[in-house]
Parts: sequence; C-alpha cells; structure tokens
Amino acid sequence: MNIIQKILPIASWLPAYKKEDLSGDVFAGITVGIMLIPQGMAYALIAGMPPVYGLYASIVPQLIYAIFGTSRQLSVAPVAMDSLLVAAGVSVLATEGTDAYIGFAILLAFFMGLFQLLLGVARLGFITNLLAKPVISGFTSAAALIIGLNQLKYLLGVELDKSNKVYEILWSAIQSVEQTHVITLIIGVLGIVIIKGVNKINNKIPGALLAVALGTMLVYFMKLDQSGVSIVKTIPDGLPAFKMPQFSLGQLGELVPLALTISVVAFMEAFSVSKAIEAKKRNYKIIPNQELIALGASNLVGSFFQSFPVTGGFSRSAVNYQSGANTPLSSIISAVLVGLTLIFLTPLFYFLPTAILASVIMVAVVGLVDWVYAKQLWKDSKVEFALLMVTFLVTLNFSMVPGIVSGIVLSILILLYKLAYPHIAQLGRVKGHHEFRNIKRFKDLEKWEGVMILRMDGPLTFINIQYFKEYIEDSVEESNGQLKTIILDAGPVSYLDATAALGLRELLVYLNEKKVELLICDLIGPVRDTLKRTGLKEILNENNVFFDLSEAVKFVQTHQHGDYKEYALQSNEV
Repeated sequence: MNIIQKILPIASWLPAYKKEDLSGDVFAGITVGIMLIPQGMAYALIAGMPPVYGLYASIVPQLIYAIFGTSRQLSVAPVAMDSLLVAAGVSVLATEGTDAYIGFAILLAFFMGLFQLLLGVARLGFITNLLAKPVISGFTSAAALIIGLNQLKYLLGVELDKSNKVYEILWSAIQSVEQTHVITLIIGVLGIVIIKGVNKINNKIPGALLAVALGTMLVYFMKLDQSGVSIVKTIPDGLPAFKMPQFSLGQLGELVPLALTISVVAFMEAFSVSKAIEAKKRNYKIIPNQELIALGASNLVGSFFQSFPVTGGFSRSAVNYQSGANTPLSSIISAVLVGLTLIFLTPLFYFLPTAILASVIMVAVVGLVDWVYAKQLWKDSKVEFALLMVTFLVTLNFSMVPGIVSGIVLSILILLYKLAYPHIAQLGRVKGHHEFRNIKRFKDLEKWEGVMILRMDGPLTFINIQYFKEYIEDSVEESNGQLKTIILDAGPVSYLDATAALGLRELLVYLNEKKVELLICDLIGPVRDTLKRTGLKEILNENNVFFDLSEAVKFVQTHQHGDYKEYALQSNEV
C-alpha cells in the first residue's frame, strides 16, 4: 500500500472496483438511504434539532468517510447515543430549538471532528482503550434507557421535562399521564408494532420507512392533525448550504470537554462496529488511526454544511452489510438518495406524526441495552460487573458525561490496584519433571529447605515495588533465620522502571544484613537492559543471574550456604 492509499483509502478500492460488486452496493445504498430518512429526522429530534438537520448530517459525512475510511460497510450519520450527548451538553448552553442551540450543536461537530483528526494524526487511537467493555456496556445501556424515556413526550402527546436523568423523566411522566393524547399514543404504538413486525418477517425491509408512510397517510386522510396529533410540518427543501460554524457564540470552554468526550465515545462505537464486520468479511483491514482521521474529517467538513455530530451506527452498518454492500460506494449512494429527498420529497413529510419518529427511536435504542453481557459478567467477573453497574447507575441518575467519566476513572483505579498488588506465587517443582507450579494450587511438589522460589506476575514499577519488598521482608522475618536463598522467577516481569530498580537496591541491602542470597532467573531483554543501566547487574554479578529456573535450583543444590558472599553494595548505593 503506497502513501496515497494510506491517506486516501478510496484510492485502493475505487481503481480496483469490480463490476460484480455494483449490484450489492446499489441495493445496500438504496436500503440504507431509505432507512436514513426517518432515522436521521428522529435522531435530530433526540439532539434537540429540527428534523431537517438529521438529513443534512446524513449527506456530507457519508461522502467524506467514503474517501478517508478503511471500513467498506460502516454507515456514518447521526446515531442515538451521540445525539443524546449533544442534547445533554448543548441544552445547558442554549434553549432547545433556538438559533443559538443549533449553532452550538454544529460547533460541537467542528470541535469533535478536530479532536478526532488530531488524535488520528498523532496516532493516539490507543487512548480509546481506556473505555473498557463493561464501561461501554453500562454507559450504552443507561443511555438507551434515557433516550427511550425521553421519547415518552412524543409517544404520549404531552409536554414533559426533557432530562438526562431517568428519575426526573419518570416523575414528569407520572405527573402528566392523565393528559395523555390517546390518538397520538395509538399512532406511536402502531409504529412500534409495524417496525418490530416487519423486522421479524424480513430485516431487509425498511420497517421504519413503512411506519413513516402509513403514519403520514393516516394523519393526512383522517385529518388527525386537527385532533391534536403533533406533526413535523414544513421541512425546508434543498441541500445544506456551506456555512461557517459560529465561533462567536462564546462558552467554548464548556463545549470543548463535551466535544472531547463525544469524540472518544463516537470512535469507540464506530470502531467496534467496523471490527465486527471486518471479522466477517476478512477482505480488508481496519486501521484505527485512519478511522479516527476519517471520522474526524467527516465531522469537521460536515460542520461546514450544517451537520451536528455523527459516527458509525450499529443498526445501519448491519443493514448495509446484510444488504450486500461491498465497498463505500454504497454510502455514496445513500448520501445521494438523502440529497434527492431534500431536493424533491420534503413536502411528503409535512403530515409525518412525531409519535412515529418516537417509535423509530424507541425500537432502535432497545437493542443498545445489553442484558446478556451483564448476566455473563456476573458469572465471569464480579469486579467487572460492579464496574458496569456503577457506570450504568451513575449515567442513569447523574447524566451521561459523569457516567462515562466515572466509568473510566473507576476502571483505571481497578487497573492501578491490580498493578499495586500483583500476584506473587511461591513455587515448587513437579516431581519427575522440570516444570514449577504454585504450591497453593498443586500438591506433592518438590521443595528445598532454606529455599523460597517466587514468581512475580507483572511488571515491577514504582506502584508495586514497596509491596514486593514487604512480601520478601515479611517472608524472611517469618522464617526466623531459616530462609537462606530466594530465587526470583522474573519471566513474567515485563518491565522494570528506575524507581523499582532503586527499590531492589534497598532490598539487597536488607538481604545482606540478613545473610539471605537472592538469585534471579529468566530475565527478558528489556529488564536486563534496565539492570545494566542502573548498575544492578554488576551488583548482582553473573553468579546470581541464571538463564532459567532449573539452572538456579541446580546451583542451590550444589551451593553451600556457608559460601555466602555479600553483594557489591557501597554505603552510598541507597
């Protein structure tokens, strides 16, 4: 792959485009384009934007991703989770529906794209690994419930307080339930039944568009708008015009942290979908940093054409793949179809009931609640299950940004705890073999009087060297002078930092005083390099460093404790 193909992946697939791929791309492009029309408008409502902006956000980002993206099936447009994050963040800066609100949402897409682009160029895609799967699952499930419950106002036909806290939404709904507009509720429930029913029969059929068509005709012919059913009304026609984001809005200090949060969450969502499809296709490779660049460019350029934040969607990408998409040409066709709708078909959506859009959203977000994974975690890892639940509950009750931040912080703390207290095993040799095993897990292992064999399972760093020293010192004290030799199996020690090296010097001083010998074996290259740089290799000398554990044990068996020699430590070594 040459440099042009790395920067512009379209240069790798377009010149080699095969005629037999065209039918699949066209069918998939039309299917996803039809799906995007109601979905884009519905997700715009979640974001607190007029429905037309959902269509705007479904054109340019798809075209840009087709040029820069490495996934052949990822569909980049508005998604439910990011749309709610937009609403959660922008609603504290401006009143929903105002020009200022729209300006902030578009500006958010600009900064989100800028951050993703910079992260990709700097090859920092690995930072998304901070979002462990339990954190993502807990956050996604809570966000799905918040998104779904926020649609109750449209489904019930009543005015409810929009919130990103579940208890506020539910309390508002309970207070207003008597005012439910029955006809609106019937239309919304009918929309859910149609979408779910069609998906069960054949998930390639655009159930959402069918619900939109039937709902619109029902309102138009029965004049239900005159009975109080809320409708979309006029949608401006024409393609989105080029327009600079409004940098003069101010309050950028509050917008930037939100943009950084959404940029990471959006990338994780898109990347997980891309990798899942890549595993099935196996005829191309997803490049994480290039994906960041592609998503960043999609949002950045999209913001100049009145797009709010977008990313790769679960459901759309799955439909795109299942419909036979072979290349990003399918996304280009989807974008063209949405564009043609904006030019010629917007009058058809005048009588579209907002209850139908609510039903589209509610069906879409139900799939984001992953109860199966939560149950599996309960069986596999109680700690990770707790991480999922904390993220879920914080998101549910304190909004999404605190939820995702608390999940990240907690996962880092768990990781630090595990690093601070690594597993240290005392080993014995399996009789008749050269293998060594943990004496707490295996019986009838060979052990030698006055010898303790340790295996340190993890890197030796500033965060755990004190624990390691105390473990050895406690073992020496408890032996009451019986312990003469300690053998450290350092094979699992993948890293040794300068602070840990200093700690080892202090440990050697202590062992000198107690007349206990330390032997080290199975050192990997980078750890040997650190020992050499810090002078520890000379202190230990070659007689105390062995190639493997068997050699060290053999040395102990032929070595007399009375031959003990102090390490070459000077008084100023520590």
